[in-house]
Amino acid sequence: MPALNSWLDTPLGQHVLAREQAYFDQAVADVFGYHAVQFGLPDQPLLRENRMPWRCRAGESGAVDVTCDPAALPFASQSLDLLLLPHVLDFTSHPHQVLREAERVLVPEGRLMVTGFNPISLWGLARRCKPRDVMPWRANFIAPGRLKDWMQLLGLEPADCQHLCYAPPFEREAWRARWGFMERLGARWWPLAGGVYAISAVKRVRGMRLLAPRWSLLTPAPLAGVAARPAGQRGAVSPSLNPKAPSMKQTE
Repeated sequence: MPALNSWLDTPLGQHVLAREQAYFDQAVADVFGYHAVQFGLPDQPLLRENRMPWRCRAGESGAVDVTCDPAALPFASQSLDLLLLPHVLDFTSHPHQVLREAERVLVPEGRLMVTGFNPISLWGLARRCKPRDVMPWRANFIAPGRLKDWMQLLGLEPADCQHLCYAPPFEREAWRARWGFMERLGARWWPLAGGVYAISAVKRVRGMRLLAPRWSLLTPAPLAGVAARPAGQRGAVSPSLNPKAPSMKQTE
């Protein structure tokens, strides 16, 4: 993550960061609750448009409020209403454990927002030609479809997926400017081929509701033509008052 923060200061990194900041500004504005945490990219105010009373920046290093490992978050279970993980899964060796921790700390119906580099894009194609020890090509590049499957296994239901950065990842601004039309047309013509994806998921908790028995269905119905005997009365059952019922005569 420190190497990622350094790369974000480059022109290409600023290009990515500007689009992610615009995404988070819109995505977090309508998420309500009490506690929100941003893990990673501590220099970026990704929660600035959110209105929760308690907001925190966490990370492994840097100017953060809480220093911790994303695979072992120091928050109580079911205590956070919103958790942001910008490119955290891209640069961890334990992405499954990070997702388990995210599911643990979120309240039911809590929101998780993840960004990552998309292997099914021009960025993923460029990664095959770049040295893997250079940022950002050393990232995991987890496919969004696979990440959604991981989330669903943990009860995190993907609610929205957006793609950003459709232009080729040129380092020079002049070259990116020539391909700027792809940023404008990408969402329409090749919506799943953005170099960066952003997934928003909701924690679902399957509840159990007890159903009371319908005792009226279990009570035996009275016999046709015979009135029910009052409780506590002994003797023969009274005949029905239905005039069509046959009369009961005493035999001699």
